[in-house]
Amino acid sequence: MKPGVTRRRFLGELSRAGIGLTAAALARPVLAQSPPLSMRFADLRRHFIFEYYPWYGGPPLYEHWDYLERNPPLDLSTRYYPRLGPYDVRSRSVLEQHARWIAESGAGAIALSWWGRGSFADLAAPLVMDVMRDHDLKVTFAMEPYAHDRGRRFTEDVLHLLREHGEKRGFDAFLLLRNEAGGVGPVFKGFRCILPEGGVDCHGVYHATADYTADAVWRHQTDSLRETLRGTFDHITLLADSLEFARTPASGFDGIGIYDNYIPPQDYLAYAEGASRAGLLFSFNVNPGYDQIEPRAPLPDCYSGPRPVAPAGIEPIDWSSLAERERAAAASTARIAASLEATLNVQTDPRLTNDRRGFFLVYINSFNEWHEGHAFEPMKDAAELTPEESALGYRNPLRGGYRLEALRALLLPVLEPQREPRGDSRERSRHGSSQC
Repeated sequence: MKPGVTRRRFLGELSRAGIGLTAAALARPVLAQSPPLSMRFADLRRHFIFEYYPWYGGPPLYEHWDYLERNPPLDLSTRYYPRLGPYDVRSRSVLEQHARWIAESGAGAIALSWWGRGSFADLAAPLVMDVMRDHDLKVTFAMEPYAHDRGRRFTEDVLHLLREHGEKRGFDAFLLLRNEAGGVGPVFKGFRCILPEGGVDCHGVYHATADYTADAVWRHQTDSLRETLRGTFDHITLLADSLEFARTPASGFDGIGIYDNYIPPQDYLAYAEGASRAGLLFSFNVNPGYDQIEPRAPLPDCYSGPRPVAPAGIEPIDWSSLAERERAAAASTARIAASLEATLNVQTDPRLTNDRRGFFLVYINSFNEWHEGHAFEPMKDAAELTPEESALGYRNPLRGGYRLEALRALLLPVLEPQREPRGDSRERSRHGSSQC
């Protein structure tokens, strides 16, 4: 029997039965490493990076909390009501709490979702970086599809980020990742980079992809960026959220950084093997599943209906039932454990690119993408929902911090394999640092 098969079956059975995993069970080492990752990478916690969304605003506009026709401060664009409510990322007290939660999880960095110069997220970045630095956390950037022509200014924008948020600050908060050989350099991940030229809609009409960038254009940009930074860093790592194993290297990317939570952990190995055959590095995420908020009428053209909840196999769910919400939380906890085990296994497989090249990187999807239902940031406990919030159908479980608790218990033996986990992690998460 292949390593991990029994554990995956075990996790699946727990999920189907609606049984939660205890902190002690979660704390068992995910993978026997030889030598341990902590010996190979002195900055190991920096290699665990939370996807972070600095796009939330407070009153009166409630930026992003009003997405898809929601009406804050009560009616938010999420299935799960956050413990901090509809917060503003420009609030230092909010960021301080976020930084404490992230640091306590074991992760050592965040990837800021970046939407171009002058965007809400761009303007929030300096304060975010100040607070993360104060909590010994580093920051990198996830390059979003902020403009149809962004592929033609990729080099210019990456250099802008390195200059404004790195060099001018003395790289006090900018993530410079160290590989196993000790080489240091920045890492950037791009979303919607390798796209088809077009596609046919539900009416059979062909449309060109508005933000399509040809492989040759990407290659010019990536080559230009490396040439400009030659001698500045030991290396620069450019990842694309892509499973195109021919076009991604042709476009000059070093590897793939997969965002999609619908890719089941049992598929990580096959995709890692495909990436390795193409000479690509790879990063498959740790995630709790997917539960997206849906649009309200009028529905957009070609709307195909609600996206299913991930992981697969747990629907139908009666979300009005607390017992059913606990069953969904158990499945989410199992997905966290399974996705972490799978990504550690493929990244330490001596047959594959990452291990051969001394590269290791895990994105955690996500800290606070509330619209898609995969936030590790604590939500309210079910008992703390007000009658008005409950009437809106929020899906909060008994323990709103369960995802962060599970992640911390799983990461501890990876980061510090010689240290036994403390038994009070749940209590510390709930009461020790839960207030702004």
